[in-house]
Amino acid sequence: MESKGSILIKLLLLLQLSVLCASQKSQDFDFFYFVQQWPGSYCDSKKSCCYPTSGKPAADFGIHGLWPNYKDGSYPSNCDPSNTFDPSQISDLTSSLQTNWPTLACPSGDGIAFWTHEWEKHGTCSESNLKQHDYFETTLNLKQKANLLKALTSAGVQPDGGSYSLSNIKGAIQNAVGFAPFIECNVDSSGNSQLYQVYLCVDTSGADFIDCPVFPHGKCGSEIEFPTF
Repeated sequence: MESKGSILIKLLLLLQLSVLCASQKSQDFDFFYFVQQWPGSYCDSKKSCCYPTSGKPAADFGIHGLWPNYKDGSYPSNCDPSNTFDPSQISDLTSSLQTNWPTLACPSGDGIAFWTHEWEKHGTCSESNLKQHDYFETTLNLKQKANLLKALTSAGVQPDGGSYSLSNIKGAIQNAVGFAPFIECNVDSSGNSQLYQVYLCVDTSGADFIDCPVFPHGKCGSEIEFPTF
């Protein structure tokens, strides 16, 4: 008969093995969602917004995040609690992050809390491919590569408060980027549907846009507003 001590040791080993397997599984993902948001729509809602301590961001799409996802629509999160956000690792990117990945949450902040959340919830789940500095640098590069505002304005879709067809917005982005986006809408303070976030899919290296294996849930109306900022 096994002693209680022997049984306890085996149970602890099984527990450690299950944790290790869960951790390894969480590092497995199929693609990224690269998500950008329009600040005018973030601020023109019942929730409102607060400009970052560095001042009002430019009237351009801002990064929300780079999110590992599975093809079944689910996603891993908070994959490595031991790998916390370290501002010193991205000190050379701070200025660019403040410009291209600004926080609009209240109260006003310097972006650190926002970037911490994005790294610890999403970035750690791709750390086998992208270390912390690589994760943020890659995301910044994707924003420049997509250049959403240029794609839209070149097609006559302007952030002027007017309404545009959803198909024209999608078509303008697809023509510029080469792949179909998913458009997320929110509702302004008057109840009108407006362009809020744009999702593009990226391969697991973070280098190239790809066709989305699956789109998020939600839909917009056939006509949506593109508010000023």
